[in-house]
Amino acid sequence: MASRAADDKLAFRFDCGAVWLNLLATKGRSFSDRPVERLATPARFAAWLDHCELTPVRAPDADDLVQARAVRETLRALALATVDQRPPAAGAVADLAAFLAGHGDPVRLVADDRLRREPPATAADALARIARQAVDQLTGSDRLTLKKCQEADCHGVFIDPPGRRRWCPSPACASRGRVRALRARRAAEPTGD
Repeated sequence: MASRAADDKLAFRFDCGAVWLNLLATKGRSFSDRPVERLATPARFAAWLDHCELTPVRAPDADDLVQARAVRETLRALALATVDQRPPAAGAVADLAAFLAGHGDPVRLVADDRLRREPPATAADALARIARQAVDQLTGSDRLTLKKCQEADCHGVFIDPPGRRRWCPSPACASRGRVRALRARRAAEPTGD
């Protein structure tokens, strides 16, 4: 049973509304004292890219994994600043701009059974595609659909067009939040003494 729970925690999440947001979800409970790293190895990173249909020609290595985590955390900082409607950290903006400047990825389309882009040559090129998707959303009107999970140890960013959700798509966050709210309501009720 414990192994099943550990496997569930390490399962990739693809429910945040965009590939770049799903990249942020590869680290769970990011603001807890025990975050969950879902990109633990280059093979896990390769599996995640494959699921996103961004399998690079050259398989990711340890350096690619380090870069993926760095890009992820830069995007997280920019996303949280956007959702919180505060200016982004200049360092995060500079880091992302420098990363993207080093990765020109011209669009080359392939038409076989469906329209596709040519696969990225490297994991860094795949990350650049993901980062460009993030930049487009963070700098356009779609930024208004972004929301942050209210769980203090999560703060996962997700797309919420109606603007009604309080927690990210993770069932654990919603469950913990609802239990806490129920306990608070019960504690506030007058006792029958």
